[in-house]
Amino acid sequence: MVRKVLAVLAALLVLLPVPLQGPAAAAPAAPRVTYDHHSLMIDGRRVVVQAAELHYFRLPSPGLWRDVLEKIRAGGFNAVSVYFDWAYHSPKPGVYDFTGVRDVDRFLRTAERAGLYVVARPGPYINAETTGGGFPGWLKNVPGRGRSSDAGFTRAYRDWLHHINPIIAGHQVGRGGSVILYNAENEYAANTDAAYMQDIQDQARADGIDVPITTNDCCDAADWTSTWATGPGAVQIPGVDDYPQSFDCGNAETVWGPWGEGITERLRDDAPVFAAEYQAGAIDLDNAGYDRCRDLTGPAYMKYFYKSNLMVSGATLFNYYMGFGGTNWGFLAQPNDVYTSYDYGAAVNEARQPTAKFDEFKRQGYFLQAVAPLAKTDPATAPATDNPAIGVVARANPDTGTRFALVRHADRAAATTDAATLSWTVPDGTYALPVQVRGRDAHVLVGAYDLGGQRLAASSSEIMTHAYVGGRDVAVLYGTTGSPGATILRYSAKPQVKVLEGDVRWAFAGGDLRLDYTHRGLARVLVTGGGRRPLLLLLGTDETAATFWRAGTDAAPVLVRGTSLVRSAAVEGGAVRLTADTAQAGEVEVFADARASRLRLAGSAGDKGNTDDTDVRVARTPSGSLLGRVPGPREAARLPALTGWRVHDEAPEAAPGFDDSPWRTADTTTTESPMKPKTGPVLYADDYGFHYGDVWYRGRFTATGAETAVALNAITGRRGRYLVWLDGRYLGSAAGGTQADVDAANPDPGPGRFTVPAGLLKPGRTATLAVLVQNMGHNDDWTADDNRFKQPRGLVAASVEGSPATVAWKIQGARGGEDLTDPVRGPLNTGGLYGERTGWHLPGYPDRSWKEVAAPAARPLAPGVTWYRTEFGLDLPGGQDVSVGLRFGGAVPAGSRTLIYLNGWNVGQYGGDIGPQKEFVLPAGLLREHGRNTLALAVTSTAATAGGPGPIGLFAYGAVRGGVPVPDVPGPSYPLAH
Repeated sequence: MVRKVLAVLAALLVLLPVPLQGPAAAAPAAPRVTYDHHSLMIDGRRVVVQAAELHYFRLPSPGLWRDVLEKIRAGGFNAVSVYFDWAYHSPKPGVYDFTGVRDVDRFLRTAERAGLYVVARPGPYINAETTGGGFPGWLKNVPGRGRSSDAGFTRAYRDWLHHINPIIAGHQVGRGGSVILYNAENEYAANTDAAYMQDIQDQARADGIDVPITTNDCCDAADWTSTWATGPGAVQIPGVDDYPQSFDCGNAETVWGPWGEGITERLRDDAPVFAAEYQAGAIDLDNAGYDRCRDLTGPAYMKYFYKSNLMVSGATLFNYYMGFGGTNWGFLAQPNDVYTSYDYGAAVNEARQPTAKFDEFKRQGYFLQAVAPLAKTDPATAPATDNPAIGVVARANPDTGTRFALVRHADRAAATTDAATLSWTVPDGTYALPVQVRGRDAHVLVGAYDLGGQRLAASSSEIMTHAYVGGRDVAVLYGTTGSPGATILRYSAKPQVKVLEGDVRWAFAGGDLRLDYTHRGLARVLVTGGGRRPLLLLLGTDETAATFWRAGTDAAPVLVRGTSLVRSAAVEGGAVRLTADTAQAGEVEVFADARASRLRLAGSAGDKGNTDDTDVRVARTPSGSLLGRVPGPREAARLPALTGWRVHDEAPEAAPGFDDSPWRTADTTTTESPMKPKTGPVLYADDYGFHYGDVWYRGRFTATGAETAVALNAITGRRGRYLVWLDGRYLGSAAGGTQADVDAANPDPGPGRFTVPAGLLKPGRTATLAVLVQNMGHNDDWTADDNRFKQPRGLVAASVEGSPATVAWKIQGARGGEDLTDPVRGPLNTGGLYGERTGWHLPGYPDRSWKEVAAPAARPLAPGVTWYRTEFGLDLPGGQDVSVGLRFGGAVPAGSRTLIYLNGWNVGQYGGDIGPQKEFVLPAGLLREHGRNTLALAVTSTAATAGGPGPIGLFAYGAVRGGVPVPDVPGPSYPLAH
């Protein structure tokens, strides 16, 4: 993630491929991955890499990894970029977990099987809006500055790398896997600590990493070029982060490139241009909702900026952040910019539903994969235009002579509709092409291209894909609805042309077959003879192009029109077998081997031999394709109403007689935090091993009867609060301090002064002060210069006004890093509420003694913590993928926070102080789709209210026939070992 990116200019020089030098014992005989000025090469084949960022840790259901990865592949991507979150795997120093939902070996295998390359990003710092930027909470107690060569930090990060690197190394392309790049650190500012950057790379090489090492530069690209180009710390392929559209989701209609042109510049002459993080969504700083962020970064933005980046700088390595955002479940999120949902306005939304952005990625991604000359281009003379409002940028492949022209408005801010005629001189001749740019659109046109067995001289339609299918070339070209189109093909003799569908005019002269048309619907033209093999041209619009899917088989590719998704295809014994999703019954058309005359729709598993396959009745069309109708979901998902609620008040810690003898005594006098406490002792939660979620404090002092107020100060991260009781009497709450308050200039980050009620305290008696602090995750360390991830959590200062007595403190939080009782769900799942510590969130907890309540909203809330529990059964239709969510009706409560537990997994935080979110994904695997489910809510309220949250109900984000099988994710039930 970045806030702003400054680009730099560098000369364009073509150098020889650069081989990698890995450890002699571990490296393959010859490097599988090389690179030069233009592109990455895998076994000598140039590749344009289009990666989608996704994070396994934001989808804690390994069965769903396959679903999302297959969707990414179907959406035109050939790679994924993956952060590996140190905090997610390490509950305490020297302890690592790579099992269950943390099984990254399984994730990498799944990516390989989905046919995706991997860009591995293990940090050690990742940012990604995760708690601590990926640093584990225990690291706050390690001496030394983070992201530096300080000894304490060095020992810690090396231990992490030596655990994660061998897993990544085992999945490199040279060892049968698909990892092609290794990203060192994240947005690390040049000149900060070159030795640290160099050491990360040295550790990677020592651990067997032999693919090129990259990094993603933020905001100071010039420093990389001038300072770290060849010296210590320099990586082989430096990349740049670009977020030109900002994060102003609340004004999505009017925002257009406020953060620059969005052109990724070349940082090294011997390496390709790498858009290491290119904006494909936004964090929701405005609390506008992620659908608005999707509007901010929608298809119009994607067309203009992505195609400009491709054509202006000749970038051939792309990573789009995010392809799938997922969920900040548990206490995964950092506190400042995000809430539970990390949907990010991505192409595949949090509920795993493809969006209109997915269609645009597919159009562009299929093009990048089909047209190989794009992997090596240089600037070229642009076609002339008769309308100055239309701007054109051109590139050419120096080996094949293939030409590319980017057509867009000359004024980046223009949003009008303008037409022009291009005069384009290519090796085949000079051609006049009609073009039209509607609004902030952009088109990449291709000329002088060997399209399979054809020669495409020029076209004003964009190429989506083409393939040799059934003894002929099949090409899908498209343009904006209503715009003029022209395509010129070269033949040695006059071919036969048959317009099978649509209004297409044609003429042949001087070896050129010219087709003229208007982009509308789907036109079909069959061309035979003329000295070339047959060609079927499919001329469509953006919308019709989006209905096409391409899937590889053991022989020729298969093109499919229709269905909601195509995961894979095979030709078996005269039948085409599609593994596909369908949201509704509808037409399907398949272009495949001419010998295939039957169509089968695979069951949800998509495995051979699945008895759930469906035979689809088809007929041969004049286009030579198979046409039929596929079924939709067999039945609607029946989701039960949530009834049978039980309720129990919590917070026994507030009572004077509560037994806190097992709690930690808070008597530490020193801390590694850069923010020192105002009063002793140190009360920071992390100093006592409590790193995530709520923390309780209990302080005792001898009262004098003259006490007037309790003065507290706490730092919680943005949106955090703390609640205060004195001898069981609730005194009130206050907001905790936030990230900016780490500076010494603000000595009072989260002050609260609470009046002591007259007569409450009796002279000579022991008084008990109880404080519940709601911590909201650890700060990131984005600037790498102030150790701000070590900003404390919990009480900063505490005193009792009017009393000279010393307060003796005890502290209790989650049983986490030092005493982890639930290693399956991990340390980020629960905090230190009484109910969390004693299993009220778990399936099987004996709640029959709890009071019955019609619904959480039906019972008034007192200040403090209240728990609700219910169970519901599901038996979702087999062979279907139903994405289920939990919806809170009514206004978002401003004075309460609700932790949502599904079968013991913390799937969300709801409340007005958290964000605008009212719907929460219940991911399959955590959700028992065929069985009983336990839903538990922990509601912390700062004031009395008329009722708890709600109304609350289940709903479906979407349902399709198909999907993938998702096994239940195991998790312990009550009781856990305490």
